[in-house]
Amino acid sequence: MPLLDVQTVSKTYRKRKSNEVVKAVDGVSFAVEGGEILGLLGPNGAGKTTTIKMICSLIRPDRGHISINTFDNQRQRLKSLRHISAVLEGNRNLYWRMSVKENLEYFAGNRGKSRASVKKDIGTLLEQFRLTDKRDELVSNLSRGMGQKLAMAVAMLAGTDLVLLDEPTLGLDVETGYEVRELLRQISKEGRTIIISTHDMPVVQDLCERTVIINQGHVVVDDKVSNLLKLFETRAYTVTLGKSLSVSQHHLLHQSFPVVNVGSDERDGGEKKTLTVNLEHGEDIYKLMDILRSEETPIETIDRAVINFEQVFRKLISKEAATGETAEENRVLA
Repeated sequence: MPLLDVQTVSKTYRKRKSNEVVKAVDGVSFAVEGGEILGLLGPNGAGKTTTIKMICSLIRPDRGHISINTFDNQRQRLKSLRHISAVLEGNRNLYWRMSVKENLEYFAGNRGKSRASVKKDIGTLLEQFRLTDKRDELVSNLSRGMGQKLAMAVAMLAGTDLVLLDEPTLGLDVETGYEVRELLRQISKEGRTIIISTHDMPVVQDLCERTVIINQGHVVVDDKVSNLLKLFETRAYTVTLGKSLSVSQHHLLHQSFPVVNVGSDERDGGEKKTLTVNLEHGEDIYKLMDILRSEETPIETIDRAVINFEQVFRKLISKEAATGETAEENRVLA
């Protein structure tokens, strides 16, 4: 059995001062196995936040069910919540008038743990999250980055199998963002299952093995990050030319290839021209060379463009919006 099992959950809301019904989530299904790092993604208004709140039992789905470690999170709510902890963006996850150490002790107590039983774990977490010298500092005096790390430490102290982190790097400076990534990597190695909900695509590409993308209330994609990168691996090449293309060459390029962009290389005063072209088939490179050779256009460099996960995400969302392809169709494409 998966550690988290989300089965065809749906949720509708009625707008205030209106009879209009909005379907926020429409039949979302996915499962998370123990030990995974899953990216749960979606643009604003896609239904991702509603899905997160249903997983955490903060709202009740209209249809479908969610189980955590086999316990239904509505009918067996308390038993299921023993296996999940969460840090939700936009929520006050800490008590600002308490110190770092007091927050850890307080939230451990909410889980039924005594101060004595968590004393050693608190010391370990303070050291791991580099908060030892701030142990007696009021949370209200902490930087955003330190506050985020403390909220994560509180979630870790709960000792749950599943940890859900909503925008763990939002608003952090670059250095702290990288520090949080490294902490998440260490936590994963300890055997924890992590769900990361984020708009920070480098975090997904760096940490997540698999991603579930939600858009317009339903799952668009459920696949490994490596598979999605491979699916959208670009065949675009940028060629730096020693002189401008002729009108005839422009015509032949647009006739032969689906995407062609021509610009200038400003590093040399705009004298050199750049040509970006998609070569969909192996033999297309010969067509390109023939067009350039026809007027003896000098070729200085040829570079292959590299795709990142942010580009993949944007392509999937725009593709789904344009065609309405389902997650199953996207898996077949992969």
